[in-house]
Amino acid sequence: MGESVAGFFGLGSMPRTRYIAQAGMIGALYAAATLLTMMLLGGLAWGPVQFRISEALCVVAAITPAAIPGLTAGCVIANVANMMIAGTGALGLLDVVFGSAATFVGAVICWRLRKKPALAVGGFVLANALIVPAYLPLLLQGLGFYTIPFTDISIDGAYLPMYLFGVISTGIGEAVVIYVLGLPLLHALKRANIV
Repeated sequence: MGESVAGFFGLGSMPRTRYIAQAGMIGALYAAATLLTMMLLGGLAWGPVQFRISEALCVVAAITPAAIPGLTAGCVIANVANMMIAGTGALGLLDVVFGSAATFVGAVICWRLRKKPALAVGGFVLANALIVPAYLPLLLQGLGFYTIPFTDISIDGAYLPMYLFGVISTGIGEAVVIYVLGLPLLHALKRANIV
């Protein structure tokens, strides 16, 4: 790994094998938890109003830099699996690419701000609230949803209202999961010295 890349991902003095093992475990746990959320909560794991319970695991990015590639890979795996299960076809690639990019950005912000945990985990809220709603109207319309959920506002020609609805709904859902479930998990992991 190049020196600048290693520094960016926080490898530092951590042995590479430990870093790779942590990233793999975090990715597998995130992907499994996301798919479990999909099975238990259905549309609440994907869609305009999201409570992806697995997002609580994102807080590990405040503990280990291995969470950056781990969470990103876990998100890619979960979104590819959802694309196949839900049958979204090529449109699902929007979620694979941009949803995973939101996770990556959130993880980088979280790692960089790790000394201020309440602020650090907000990186996931911010990244998901701004990035996911940018492509969600295209994905939803391609899947046969033609109005903003809970309203009569048509998606056709209403990109800005749909985006703003998504910023609010995705942001609230992410904030609830990150702060109500994730932040206590982060404090418990730090006390237990797990990672």
